[in-house]
Amino acid sequence: MSLLNGASILITGGTGSFGKAFLREVLDNHNPRRVVVFSRDELKQYEVRNQFGNDPRLRWFIGDIRDERRLARALHGIDYVVHAAALKQVDTAEYNPFEFVKTNILGSQNVIEASIDAGVKKVVALSTDKASSPINLYGATKLTADKLFITGNHYAAAYETRFAVVRYGNVMGSRGSVIPFFKKLGDEGKPLPITDLTCTRFFITLPQAVQMVLDTFELMQGGELLVPRIPSMKVTDLAHAIVPGAELVDVGLRPGEKLHEEMISPEEGRRAVVINDGKYFIIQPDLATWGYQAPVGSVPVEAGFAYRSNTNDQWYTQEQIAEIIEGGI
Repeated sequence: MSLLNGASILITGGTGSFGKAFLREVLDNHNPRRVVVFSRDELKQYEVRNQFGNDPRLRWFIGDIRDERRLARALHGIDYVVHAAALKQVDTAEYNPFEFVKTNILGSQNVIEASIDAGVKKVVALSTDKASSPINLYGATKLTADKLFITGNHYAAAYETRFAVVRYGNVMGSRGSVIPFFKKLGDEGKPLPITDLTCTRFFITLPQAVQMVLDTFELMQGGELLVPRIPSMKVTDLAHAIVPGAELVDVGLRPGEKLHEEMISPEEGRRAVVINDGKYFIIQPDLATWGYQAPVGSVPVEAGFAYRSNTNDQWYTQEQIAEIIEGGI
């Protein structure tokens, strides 16, 4: 039986791409008692509410994670929280750093404290590969948020609430995905702009991301930072899978953008283990006063391990990428 069966769940940022995919999976296959969508945009809530046919199990809270009092009200009676709300655009963050700090860092602190006060059982926060060895403001705010959620287990040690983080790469088919942008350019017969022709990335599908969060709720003790073991892809292969034969134009890296992404740094690798027959890595907490223990059957990674998109041992072929895209992701 699913852990979420008969439970009350809240998702921050629940009208985004991940939120909608998570709602569909949970409502269709896990029979929750109620699911609270907590987000700022009333128009998006209206659109998603209609998309789900006004399902009576759904609740709609207009609110901002910067507002701890509103969070406290929304979290009343909640068992499980998925924290997906964040400001995410790398170039926007470079120009608006104060706003990103307020949402991604201070907003995360509000989620942690309000969850403890409300007696929430488990909280899973969504992170990004840009939080590993960050070189941009967005990545730095997400790394800070990751550390807040892991450390939140210290604050909650005398309470029931436990926190974990999932970190993954770019999501194929999400609202900010390059796929629809490239498709539009291809339909118009225009060349595709590539930040660098040697660029590599980690890509995950929305169903994989949703399943990872569900798996984390099941296995977490609190303090885990989970990373999926997934293939990398060359951005040029992605472009040609979307628009076969398209002309590619090297436009150079944008401010704050990496040539290759990283999900586990060498320093984090010292605390990393493999679980579920290699399906996930777990970066274990440095100090676990709340009683965290290494998962049964976990295997430490080799010395000096780092998980980067250009040195990955698994790669998507252009044909595999095209098959995923044609399947509707």
